[in-house]
Amino acid sequence: MITVKFSRLNIKPGHRILDIGCGSGRHISAAYVHEKVTAIGADLCHTDLLQGVKRLSFHDHVGAHKGGSWAFTMADITQLPFADASFDVVLCSEVMEHIPHEEAAAKELLRVLKPGCPLVVSVPRFWPEKICWLLSEAYASVPGGHLRIYTKKPLVRLIERHGATYKNAHHAHSIHAPYWWLKCLVGPSREDHWAVNLYKRFLEWDILSRPRFSRFIDRLLNPVMGKSLVLYFTKNK
Repeated sequence: MITVKFSRLNIKPGHRILDIGCGSGRHISAAYVHEKVTAIGADLCHTDLLQGVKRLSFHDHVGAHKGGSWAFTMADITQLPFADASFDVVLCSEVMEHIPHEEAAAKELLRVLKPGCPLVVSVPRFWPEKICWLLSEAYASVPGGHLRIYTKKPLVRLIERHGATYKNAHHAHSIHAPYWWLKCLVGPSREDHWAVNLYKRFLEWDILSRPRFSRFIDRLLNPVMGKSLVLYFTKNK
């Protein structure tokens, strides 16, 4: 499930791309297909990083790359282990809502990015996320859960305070929103409810098969109920 539109990032051979909060490496995989890039994934979850290594190793095995390289590292978004201006692109997808110290996180995202280069930040969209909070108290209270619900303007101001200029935005994953509403309705920790499992199988099939009709529905509904808000910035020179 790719949230970022890489076509907006003007990725060139030799670029270094950081995905902080990379999870199991879905965006690193998408970055790695660009010619001669270095794709770095960073996360605090060791299990997710191991899954990322397996995913990118498979890409190497089947030749799904163009002469680039990749690596994963364990890192805290508020204390990134990289030098200033180390990267040509920085991605931060569905991470900021988990971070207690959002100012420190925003500062680090811009610190490691080169001037004039793009930063992408995505978070859960306000109203689909608010429904989840209303349906289930446990959704936001579990360890490592969501600490806040962002709206667009405060998040833009947060990133711009640390030296970036907002460019544009879009919404993504509208057909995923009902899955989370269902999950919150029956209990976020339940794994045995037929409706939730049926919808999950549909989403897995959609991600793997990418049928035209569900892609069309997703694009049609994204402006109205897209679950993710995706913001594009450029670091000031």
